[in-house]
Amino acid sequence: MTTKTTYDFKPVNLGRWVVWTLFALVLLVAPKVFTSSLSMTMLTQMGTAIIICLSYNMLLGQGGMLSFGHAVYSGLGAFASIHVLNKVAAGSWDVPVSLIPLVGGATGLLIAAVLGAVTTKKSGTIFAMITLGVGELVWSMSLMLPEFFGGEGGVSANRVVGEPVMGITFGPQIQVYYLIAVYCFICTALMFAFTQTPLGRMLNAVRDNPERVQFIGYDTQRVRYFAFMIAGFFAGIGGGLYAINFEIVTAEVVGAHASGAYLLFTFLGGALFFFGPIIGGVLMVLASVLMSELTKAWLLYLGLIFLFMVMYAPGGIASLILMNVRVAAHGLLRKLWTSYLALAGTALVAMTGVAVMVEMIYHLKLNEALGPVMRFAGADIDTHGTDAWVGAAMLVITGAGLFELTRRQFARQWGQIQEEIELAQRRAEGH
Repeated sequence: MTTKTTYDFKPVNLGRWVVWTLFALVLLVAPKVFTSSLSMTMLTQMGTAIIICLSYNMLLGQGGMLSFGHAVYSGLGAFASIHVLNKVAAGSWDVPVSLIPLVGGATGLLIAAVLGAVTTKKSGTIFAMITLGVGELVWSMSLMLPEFFGGEGGVSANRVVGEPVMGITFGPQIQVYYLIAVYCFICTALMFAFTQTPLGRMLNAVRDNPERVQFIGYDTQRVRYFAFMIAGFFAGIGGGLYAINFEIVTAEVVGAHASGAYLLFTFLGGALFFFGPIIGGVLMVLASVLMSELTKAWLLYLGLIFLFMVMYAPGGIASLILMNVRVAAHGLLRKLWTSYLALAGTALVAMTGVAVMVEMIYHLKLNEALGPVMRFAGADIDTHGTDAWVGAAMLVITGAGLFELTRRQFARQWGQIQEEIELAQRRAEGH
């Protein structure tokens, strides 16, 4: 009796290849398009932020683990990397600078293996509180152990050490950028590959229905633990790249502020989508570099943006993009462009009023010695004048009111379009 051999043909996912090729091209071409020193500084920081935010999303988005201490692993990876960099400079160790981020990754993995054995025993709110406590513990240790953390001044180093390899010394910022870009691409690819593995799928199941996972015989704590260690490894790599880029590491990198930033921008980018943290990493650098230069109230604006996103787009920017891609694929996006313009216009009016009031308050509290007149958007505003306050309040009230009316109309229009899409899909399926 002969058996017939069958072969399953699996076509190449052309779309995925196109996306990854475009991602590589963007990383390759970006410093050629944005050539200023500020742009180069921001691009290098974006590469590092993308790695750390993606590693954080392995916990939050893929595993449902809300961590308030993720900066511990990236920060300790940064400290370990800069100490190794100093060892190399002193001639004690012979480690290529290009491999030092792996030292940070190994440190993050080791610390996550130790702390994760405790933190992953619980889930939900208890897990979040434990990670918060661990984060505060490590930050307080940074003040008590100046031999490792360098005290308030931190630990500094020189990345131009050892013999040049093919003329690469990592002195010029462009060379550091391409080192970060290579690590960014490889780490992003590896973290995406993790989502396609059985462990990655099981992590999603633990997030969605841990009771069922336990019922079929899997240890949910072990799944969370393995994911926790992998996330710590990639966070440590991001910390190592941070150390090479800035050549100084201070206690701030393990503080609650850094952990909160990873949480905030991962959420804003879209924690339920793989590419969401990439958007979040880019936004984090834009906010911390550009917004902080434009206004002293940038953290307040950031909090308002976060509140706005929680209320109207809890899926983050990634969800907004994908929802509109779905509408565009059915040729219905043209019906919404006027509504989008109306939403943007009314929101801009309200935000202008809010910004004027915030800047006037900050001027009165921080710059009162400069006089009552402040400069805003090319106009001189008298902060002591009643008309300025009344005008700003009217902008807020009018803009917010019109925005709410427009939003309700848009919600009805959006619902009708979704019904059209459902009907079209049913017809295509022959129902």
